Amino acid sequence: MVNLVEISNAVSRLVESVKDSVITIATEMPHPAMLFGERPITGYGSGFVFSPGFAITNAHVVRSAARITVIYSDGSHEEAEVLAVDPTKDLALIEVTSGTRPLPMGDSDTIRVGDIVLAIGSPLGLPGPSVTLGVVSALGRTIAGEEIILEDLIQTDAAINPGNSGGPLVNSSGEAVGVTTAIVPYAQGIGFAIPINTVKRFLEMLRRYGKPIRAWIGVYVANISKSTARVMGLPVTEGVYVVKVVPGTPAYRVRIREGDVIVKAGPREVKKVRDLREAIEDSIERGYIDLEIIRGGKRLALQVPIVVQEL
Repeated sequence: MVNLVEISNAVSRLVESVKDSVITIATEMPHPAMLFGERPITGYGSGFVFSPGFAITNAHVVRSAARITVIYSDGSHEEAEVLAVDPTKDLALIEVTSGTRPLPMGDSDTIRVGDIVLAIGSPLGLPGPSVTLGVVSALGRTIAGEEIILEDLIQTDAAINPGNSGGPLVNSSGEAVGVTTAIVPYAQGIGFAIPINTVKRFLEMLRRYGKPIRAWIGVYVANISKSTARVMGLPVTEGVYVVKVVPGTPAYRVRIREGDVIVKAGPREVKKVRDLREAIEDSIERGYIDLEIIRGGKRLALQVPIVVQEL
């Protein structure tokens, strides 16, 4: 028999152990009519300290801000500096000076559908952090926004509201396994988070190149599974499905098509979106990536140039 008191106490202890690592981010953005006495536009988001002096949040939370104030769980606050922004991953690194305890980063590759998770942040800018409880609803989601397509997302039914963006998705071990990033406004109980392993890769690329860069070939892809392969009539059950090919890019020029399935990139078997992205990033110095794709039941080999953009 399930002991609800024990579960409640365990959740409370978990929240207590991680809440001080979560921050509220208040931003000020220039108003078009500031010369006529209008005040700056104020916005709110969330983030979390992952290492002494450094915190992670969403790029869209801080990207256009003229001033950023970080508010801690005890009410103290300070101005913070944005060190790097990668809008293609919707991630940003900010510098903080507080001695707040870092939140450990877990391994998002170990997440399973049905795992219990907590979304922690400051919805609507309310002082917090606030906590919602849910489960991992799906993995490997691709969603399109007004200016960006995000791949390989974690879907959760933990309530996520405006202001939660940039806060951690925490597992039952008290580790950050994702960064909450988006909700579907016309749906109920559907929110998304960037896998924490994508955050680790973002930080690795910063260490390697000293700045955020984008290495890509011009495709947006989504994971496939046995069920999606069956519904779509695909001849394989592992790989990534090409959702969109951007005109004018290397992928477009070598005639990669929407509906192609990429199963190999360089020496790496491609089983999920991250495999393709990392294979491309690891091939920057070569300047191209060898892909094996499946189209109409046939295997094709293509060599695709890599475009590197400073962000």
